[in-house]
Amino acid sequence: MIHIQNALTIDGTTTSLSIPSEQTICLNASGLLLLPGLIDPHVHFRTPGLEHKEDWCSGARASIKGGYTTVFDMPNTDPPTVTAQALLEKKARIEQQLAAVNIPLRYYLFLGADKQQLATVSLLKDQVIGIKVFMGCSTGGLLIDDDESLHALFKIAAEQDLLVAVHAEDEARIRIHKRLFADKQTYSIHSQIRDEQVAVNAVRKAITLAGLYGTRLYLLHVSTCAELELIADAKDQGLPVFAETTPHHLFLNQADYTNLQGKAVMNPPLRTSRDQQALWHAIRNGIIDTLGSDHAPHTLAEKAQPYEICPAGVPGIETSLPLLLDAQHKGLVSLKQILRLTTERAREIFKLPETNDYVLVNPNQIKTVIEAELQTKCAWSPFAGRVLQGWPVYVIVQGRLYDLEKL
Repeated sequence: MIHIQNALTIDGTTTSLSIPSEQTICLNASGLLLLPGLIDPHVHFRTPGLEHKEDWCSGARASIKGGYTTVFDMPNTDPPTVTAQALLEKKARIEQQLAAVNIPLRYYLFLGADKQQLATVSLLKDQVIGIKVFMGCSTGGLLIDDDESLHALFKIAAEQDLLVAVHAEDEARIRIHKRLFADKQTYSIHSQIRDEQVAVNAVRKAITLAGLYGTRLYLLHVSTCAELELIADAKDQGLPVFAETTPHHLFLNQADYTNLQGKAVMNPPLRTSRDQQALWHAIRNGIIDTLGSDHAPHTLAEKAQPYEICPAGVPGIETSLPLLLDAQHKGLVSLKQILRLTTERAREIFKLPETNDYVLVNPNQIKTVIEAELQTKCAWSPFAGRVLQGWPVYVIVQGRLYDLEKL
């Protein structure tokens, strides 16, 4: 049994609890804040095929270090997770890797939407957390950018009560901009190639399809003021539309290209400080439902390549909670809003069962983000050097306690 004594709650009271376990531990948690184990609905742990960037050994350690006990992994791997066989093989590989590090991380998998595999959606609906649609190109080859396939997919998903998670970028506009800016190969041009309208066009189309078929729609990595306006209107109409944002869109903006260079390249790209402020406002008024790290590691060598071949994506699962806790100390967000973003809404939207997973946080611990201390295989962070107040110190997942200082 794990006994936790005198932990703080977000309401300012203290609590004690006992959790069934093969371990026998009595932990005096005085001064530590007790939160449920966090849920990250958006990670790319790169298994199979891209494991030089990340795998579930390093990914599980990074998750636990960040306070996360449940993750949803994306399908744009090699091969992509678009068939029953690919799904089965991926699960077997994940289980093997989690066993190797002795971390019983809870996980769910998205099925990738593929034009040639739409019939697979109905067959696998009970084995996946949802179906992932790339309306704009990103890492991997998955893409659905034609209206016929999108209509068919949203209809099938609605009939099967399967949530559709959308990477909402307008592929046609991206291609036009790539030609238009072909002679400007700077990292910062990424935010012009994939401008606000790229996102708005795709979000508007996705919401229209959700309204037409009654499909549950989860909009990934929302990053702009205009998207938020469309989402707020959809929610006002009672449509089943949910919104996620990311730590990099909350804590970075276009000014960060100067220092980060290729490390700042991601899809969707960094936005303006005005967009950042709108995201925080949307968190406070409930328009944004969840925070997904979009943990998408690439090696340092890959990110140092010239813009035209620099892959998009950044790691983030280890720093998401410290960034939010530091923001709470600065008055940008409340503890209740952090709980809503990182646990409550994901559990509601994705219809997850309750667990006995917990994270204990030292709200007063001040630490610097040091790349050498990260667990992610890529071993870098866009937030390196930041001094943050509030860090997870213990995690309990499936009845096992992990002292994060000893990971």
